[in-house]
Amino acid sequence: MPTKSRAPEQKKPRRSTVLTVLDIGSTKTVCVIARMTPCETGQYLHGRTHSPEVIGIGHTKSHGIKSGLINDLDAAEQSVRQAVDAAERMAGVTVDSIIVNVGAGRLASHMSSAAIDLDEGRPISKSDIQKVLKAGVARASNVDRTVLHMLPVDHVLDGERGIVDPRGMIGRQLSLNMHVLTADAAPLRNVEICINRAHLSVEAMVATPYASGLAALVDDELDLGCACIDMGGGTTSVAIFADRAFIHADSIPVGGHHVTMDIARGFSCRLEDAERLKGMQGSALATPADERDVIQVPAIGEDDYGQATQVPRSLLNRIIAARVEETLEMLRDRINKSGYSSVVGKRVVLTGGAAQLTGLPELARRILGRNVRVGRPLGISGLPTAAKGPAFAAVAGLMIYPQVAGDDHSAMRFSNPFRLAGTGTDGPLGRMTQWLKDSF
Repeated sequence: MPTKSRAPEQKKPRRSTVLTVLDIGSTKTVCVIARMTPCETGQYLHGRTHSPEVIGIGHTKSHGIKSGLINDLDAAEQSVRQAVDAAERMAGVTVDSIIVNVGAGRLASHMSSAAIDLDEGRPISKSDIQKVLKAGVARASNVDRTVLHMLPVDHVLDGERGIVDPRGMIGRQLSLNMHVLTADAAPLRNVEICINRAHLSVEAMVATPYASGLAALVDDELDLGCACIDMGGGTTSVAIFADRAFIHADSIPVGGHHVTMDIARGFSCRLEDAERLKGMQGSALATPADERDVIQVPAIGEDDYGQATQVPRSLLNRIIAARVEETLEMLRDRINKSGYSSVVGKRVVLTGGAAQLTGLPELARRILGRNVRVGRPLGISGLPTAAKGPAFAAVAGLMIYPQVAGDDHSAMRFSNPFRLAGTGTDGPLGRMTQWLKDSF
């Protein structure tokens, strides 16, 4: 009698969860609510086990924020409330905690190391790694500075470098070389206060260029070395990656809004008209036709173009180029002084709203002396067309962060001079990170 074939075993359905992120910028505030769905085989990007699917998004013009710093709590709170409310209504859910980005606070990177002696003959456990991280945080902590990220770059076991994951191994001494990224404590505290006033708690704070890099860089760029430059409205920041590790960050308090201000002052026009001229008519690169092309610039106080001044496009582009060149030269000098110029090699990715400026990639290639491309969010489904550009790379990276946080977030729970509500392995992000690891 023929045996009955056995039906294929059904895999247990893997769970999804909902994540909320918030990008508080100088020019816009964006809230995104996403459903984290396990990736199918062959769909992985670096470090990702789950794919974010946007189910709610809200964005509004930022108020009360200048160069990434909150200067009016009431106004900033209203911007947060409006963005979160719009995302909640679209998603049909109520939010109580978020992951938020940090672009200000004078980001500063340095390498640190710490070591512990091991019990001979006992395999290394996760708790051993936590002890090393705790020792590293204690050395890096400062009253006026907050440890924003602490990322293991290199594990060393009994003097042997290049250990990828020491857990389960046996040795006498374990040491870690770590990238420590700090920021001024007060600006971060003000961000938390602003969010708390909107009846939300902060799960984690993530450096803006790090988040942008998580969203926009491809595997080869992470492996070979690359700089991700996020050009926001009030700040421009850079994150350097190599061997799939985030190894350096820096920022300057200059962004796309400063270009807009230069245009408004140069032409004596309204800020909204200056922004329109920058986006619709302007370029960071001059062309021979600029002297012949004439543009209309409405004066302050005029509602239409009846009293508009006619100026050559070349004048507009010279104003834009002067500020953009200055910004890129400052970044070039910062990268060169970081000691990681050779690590970056010839690869630079631009993100942020100001990266959409016409002619910027070409000018950046000339000043930075590297290959430059404009980065956009990768592997995020459900984003509306208007949110698929470089301006939304940072908020997209915040959705990816819990999957790659690993030891970084574990280290943060030992450090903050102020307590971030919900942080630590027992907070929402700690539980979510562990769930993401366990569920796939």
